[in-house]
Amino acid sequence: MKQEETFSIDALRSGDREAFAAMVDEYSPKLYRLALRMLGDPQEAEDVLQDSLLKAYHAIDKFEGRSKVGTWLYRITSNEALMRLRKKQPALVSVDEPIQLDKGDMVPRQLEDWCCLPEDEFMTAEAMVQLDQAMEELSPALKAAFILRDLQGLSTEEAAETLEISESALKTRLSRARLQLRESLSIYFGDRVKEFMHG
Repeated sequence: MKQEETFSIDALRSGDREAFAAMVDEYSPKLYRLALRMLGDPQEAEDVLQDSLLKAYHAIDKFEGRSKVGTWLYRITSNEALMRLRKKQPALVSVDEPIQLDKGDMVPRQLEDWCCLPEDEFMTAEAMVQLDQAMEELSPALKAAFILRDLQGLSTEEAAETLEISESALKTRLSRARLQLRESLSIYFGDRVKEFMHG
């Protein structure tokens, strides 16, 4: 998100196919990773990517430039992915509803101390599988906040803009997502700490 775009916004708005192709080349891998993280299914992620790029193509003349092109594309893609999640998980709370924090909600039931693990332990393929499984337990709203901010590397401002919520709401969702993930992953990493300390 930080790099300069390799295409002209004016060229995009005027329907320049080369500019659109440059935009697609630049953002497709990031948008695909976002959709894959949110949906956990390569075929669905591919469908979301195609649908998102098609929507962007048809709406590019309406792009006002108040946000970065990347933020706009992330918004389209995350909305497409969230719509699919809602269809798959209709019982979950709508992502548009404000998230209420109960007093006891901020204290996870299980917290292991991960301080003793070397950093590369967090980046192993096995750890990433555990993270993906834990993310499946998050509501779509929390999942989107966590993926955009912590996995895609957007700033708080960019992630909030992408989800069309306030920065404070983004921080609340992110805090809840991190706590829920930490609780889900505490047993796995707790066992890894014991292995590391005694191994």
